[in-house]
Amino acid sequence: MMTDYNFDVLYLGAGHGTFDGAIPLAAAGKKVGIIESGLIGGTCPNRGCNAKITLDVPVALQRTVERMQGVVSGDLKINWPALIAQKNAVIEPLPDFIEGLLTDAGAKLIHGHGQLTDAHTVTVDGNPYTADKIVIATGLRPNHLDIPGTEFGHDSTDFMALDQLPARIGIIGSGYISMEFATIAQAAGAEVTVFMHGDKALRRFHQPFVEQLIALMTKRGITFIRNAGVSAFTKSGNTYTVEYGDNDSKTVDWILDATGRIPNIENMGLETVGITTTKHGIPVNDHLQTNVANIYASGDVVDKAQPKLTPTAIFESHYLFELLSGKTDAAIAYPAIPSTVYTSPRLAQVGVSPEDGAAAGHQLVENHLPNDWYRQIDRQTQGENVLVFDAEHHLVGASEISEQAENVINSLLPAVVFGLDQDQMWQLVHIFPSIDAATWGQLK
Repeated sequence: MMTDYNFDVLYLGAGHGTFDGAIPLAAAGKKVGIIESGLIGGTCPNRGCNAKITLDVPVALQRTVERMQGVVSGDLKINWPALIAQKNAVIEPLPDFIEGLLTDAGAKLIHGHGQLTDAHTVTVDGNPYTADKIVIATGLRPNHLDIPGTEFGHDSTDFMALDQLPARIGIIGSGYISMEFATIAQAAGAEVTVFMHGDKALRRFHQPFVEQLIALMTKRGITFIRNAGVSAFTKSGNTYTVEYGDNDSKTVDWILDATGRIPNIENMGLETVGITTTKHGIPVNDHLQTNVANIYASGDVVDKAQPKLTPTAIFESHYLFELLSGKTDAAIAYPAIPSTVYTSPRLAQVGVSPEDGAAAGHQLVENHLPNDWYRQIDRQTQGENVLVFDAEHHLVGASEISEQAENVINSLLPAVVFGLDQDQMWQLVHIFPSIDAATWGQLK
């Protein structure tokens, strides 16, 4: 006996873990519902990637002008209020734009907080909505340190909404958000101190490159305190003190708590339905199913080994479109997923790391990038990469630190993902001159 549900597929959350797959799923004729209590689009468009890169663009321009002095004249100063206004002008229309894409495809948007009441029912403001399949894609939120004075710390959303840039900023943590916002704040004129939890920053990245980055950021005036052991925040008038180490302290005007992100799994009725959770999110099988067979999870809320990044969420969302539309019944097969840190210079990587490549006996090729004529045209002086080749000389990994590292890694993706050999690489003819042509010249 078939049950007459309101929806074929009902999503909790409207970020990349949802909309990249929900749009084609609705367009294919499935009855799709999406419940969202906040901004349509989730973190990445509104409070993450898109907003962050809008703040970073003037920093990259500033660095280029700095290198090209003598060829061009004059310094560039970032106007922080104007930059925030520019960010708002670019970002604020995105929720309505994404909602339009969803509704045009035939999906129904339900605004409010969803609560699972059984395996096929989600209640919003007292109204029940039923579905054959449910997808949980509620993402992550900023962590807040459990220390005295934690209420004086701010998160990444607060930073990107600052009308005026504080003169002295203390940043707790040394991951993506910390390193990127430290770069932006220093370039815009702030005095920045980074309080590291341990001895290493950006632990997923090639550590020799991370140390190069820290040295360059230090040279620009950013202070790094390793193994800081932050214990409390206190307030005195309009200033704040970060207590750390053995009775050490630092007075600042604003504190950014960038100590990571945690999954949104509370107050959703997961325990009512019996869905298993961990401190890292929701475990799933190789079809993104939770332990409740008709309920799936997608995006950053999933407890997984893959990096919790927008590209991963997009891939999972598209996979669920294919699975739930009947285009496939195969298990998800993750490709090599690239990642980057938008500092200056950038860090980016894909595939097998240099460390894992060396342990596996792969060939490592190291390149000092400023030797490349193409990078000399704008006087780049910093840049290294490590290319990892297997025994058949297939490129299986790449890591880079440079001003264009994200573009280089994007360029190399076809070789890594599709296992191209040298003959196949020659079939990819790039625009010349370009960073792609310069990059692939290293492979051939």
